[in-house]
Amino acid sequence: MKRTKAFLQLTRPANIVTSVSDVLAGIAISGFFFAHSFHVNQILPVLLLCISTIGLYGGGVVFNDIFDAELDRTERPERPIPSGTVSIKEATTLGTILLLIGTVSAFAYNFFSGTIAFIIAIAALIYDKWGKHHALIGPINMGLCRGLNLLLGISIVTTSLSQWWYIAFIPVIYIASITMISRGEVHGGNKNLLYTASLLYVLVIGFILYFAIANKVAIIFTVIFLLAFAWGIFNPLLKAIKQPIGKNIGKAVKAGVIGLILMNASWASAFNALYFAIVITLLLPVSIALAKLFAVT
Repeated sequence: MKRTKAFLQLTRPANIVTSVSDVLAGIAISGFFFAHSFHVNQILPVLLLCISTIGLYGGGVVFNDIFDAELDRTERPERPIPSGTVSIKEATTLGTILLLIGTVSAFAYNFFSGTIAFIIAIAALIYDKWGKHHALIGPINMGLCRGLNLLLGISIVTTSLSQWWYIAFIPVIYIASITMISRGEVHGGNKNLLYTASLLYVLVIGFILYFAIANKVAIIFTVIFLLAFAWGIFNPLLKAIKQPIGKNIGKAVKAGVIGLILMNASWASAFNALYFAIVITLLLPVSIALAKLFAVT
């Protein structure tokens, strides 16, 4: 049981749920379920892309711990690899299998989805090995992975990629903000970085609201999702700004990661997919429950 939990810990289950919400938000943006009448055959593409993001995210964070093994022996010795519960070889095998599953599942749907999945896998490995060590490139690199993940969902309707590709920049901004905050998780944070992250959070919320207005949807529903999203991410962030110690920074990062689900629900609502937004929101308690069992960062 201990070994099983250790392998699961390497994949960050709570975070994987948020990656699924990225893909579902992308599917909502693509208009997949509005393009034609519902048919049971439409479920398979959704499942393939969800399996893809599960493999890609899981594999990416496994390799993150592999590359951080030496550092974690000092800073986080309780983690599966530095504690000796999982060997480097076992973790490498797990990470490779997950990335292959993620890439193959996407190619099983179509070439465009597969290509995006392959790029996500490469971007994740670049971040794990080199990107995260750079103050500017790291946050952008990590954000790119999430932006591409949203595009993975949008690619369910290939023609929608040319229409909405630029939306991927908004998750880049959001994840870059979280990555900036996370730099102080061990030794404490920099208030200037935290203030910058809060401004970027506001920018992201503003962009989503803009799309809701532009799409002429019932704004009230999107506002409700955005208010819940804002409360969830700003409450711990403001506490971290007030007292930027490692513990508070960790809570702000955790809230930012889990908050992705409400951000994605807001995206779905902004594109007039209210029912999809509700489905995405139902992933929130799942992610929160998993976050109590497995570390998010």
